[in-house]
Amino acid sequence: MDWIKRLKQKPNILFITSDQHRWDCFGFEHRKVQTPHLDKLASSGTRFTNCITPNAVCQPARASILTGLLPLSHGVIDNGINLTNEMGNSGFAQQLANSGYETALLGKAHFTSKATFKPTGTPECQFSSADYGPHWFGPYMGFGHVELMVMGHFQRRLAPGHKFLLPFEPPNGQHFERWFHSRGEAGEARRLWEDSCDNKGLLASQTWSSMLPEKWHTSTWVADRAIKFLETSKSKEGPFCIWASFPDPHHPFDCPAPWNKMYDPDDVDIPEFRYRDFDKRPWWHQKLYGNDQEINPNEYTNKKLGKVARISAQTDNQLRNMTSNYFGMISLMDHNVGRILGALKQSKLDQNTIVIFTSDHGELLGDHGLILKGPTLYEGLTKVGLIFNGPNIASNQNIDQPVSTVDLAATFYDFCEIDNQYDIQSRSLRKLIEGKQETRDVAYNEWRAGSDRYNLMLDLRLVRTKKYKATFELESGDGEMYNLHEDPFEMNNLYNDLGYKKIKRELREMMLERPGDVLDTELPRVGVN
Repeated sequence: MDWIKRLKQKPNILFITSDQHRWDCFGFEHRKVQTPHLDKLASSGTRFTNCITPNAVCQPARASILTGLLPLSHGVIDNGINLTNEMGNSGFAQQLANSGYETALLGKAHFTSKATFKPTGTPECQFSSADYGPHWFGPYMGFGHVELMVMGHFQRRLAPGHKFLLPFEPPNGQHFERWFHSRGEAGEARRLWEDSCDNKGLLASQTWSSMLPEKWHTSTWVADRAIKFLETSKSKEGPFCIWASFPDPHHPFDCPAPWNKMYDPDDVDIPEFRYRDFDKRPWWHQKLYGNDQEINPNEYTNKKLGKVARISAQTDNQLRNMTSNYFGMISLMDHNVGRILGALKQSKLDQNTIVIFTSDHGELLGDHGLILKGPTLYEGLTKVGLIFNGPNIASNQNIDQPVSTVDLAATFYDFCEIDNQYDIQSRSLRKLIEGKQETRDVAYNEWRAGSDRYNLMLDLRLVRTKKYKATFELESGDGEMYNLHEDPFEMNNLYNDLGYKKIKRELREMMLERPGDVLDTELPRVGVN
């Protein structure tokens, strides 16, 4: 009975994430985007102002959040590589479940590859997902209950015979796909999503104003599932851990009405430094993006899929249209975060629930003339928002220590009073949140991108302190380094500046002192992403 009493006293965890969400695209960061619910969550809670992602693309970043390990330790060093079941089941979901928590993941998981070359047996695989029937709800990667969207970001119809047109229509896909394709008449939801409500078609690469009704949108679906889960949880005795995972504002920038009319493209703020300047950058920037050419605006890479060699530069008008839809997607997601938080409060579960909000990684959105994501590790891509809110968490507190989303697993264990059974690199943020004396010197990001994806070899190791950020490319010895206090837009690459030789050496030593083991054998690539 004492064990049951202690279990009831443990806090619930409501973990909410967005996807490809820049650190500065919140109302409280003073860009022209409206996020009233997240602003309130931040002002009544604690936020970390120097949090980075451990990797700049989805699968490695999400695997790190789950396991508390850096990418070279859990093995998912790039998109297209599956997190193993063994690694996944060592993560925070299974650890909390073993301690009596009800665990659920609702929305985008992306722990395993969806655009695979052949069946892999996972529920997220474009082929194998058909083997999981409508009555399957987990377990998956330690979560006892899952309701997944495999294709949170649909592709527009490409030319007939395109090899990688993903067949995510039933029986392929998972819970969201089955629900989505059952809306309206046969094929209606897909058609409305692809069509433009303003009859203007594509406004920029991967950008249009979708006709899809808001009630059929992915953000609405994630919130609906989370609210339903909260409603059933209030009658249960044990604590819960929910991961509500929104797939927006990831491209394509396909904002539905009325949110696609919320921001006038002429009024949105776009980067001051939005022009390509490869002469100041390490060699791979020029190699990947220097030979710009027009490509199919429905796509975001060149036609040699798997070799992400070019992304077309956008005109100012295109970038404004892209940004206005990106902002609209964020505001729609924020609206649905508000719906979830309202349901939490209405159920009175908020009195014993810690709410955490973050994103897997950022978005370039015009920084240095680049869009989307890639191995150009500017702040817009690597830095993310991180908010904590709940009982005994200080209000209106900003913490500028360098931390990472890899630290979330250990933080969950600490607040939930769970002894982790595994050796991880995650470090609890609880002492920082509670104002106890603790300092952090550095946070890590790492990405080993092979020639099978980028047509060149890159072994990138990034270290981030309060003041400096350095990226070391271990294959060539080249890199980049910025003084973020004096140069927040990363215009002056100090990597080869002799005046910063000592600082570069110190940052390199931090990189070499990276904690934890590195897997001896690389996991195989099974897909594109």
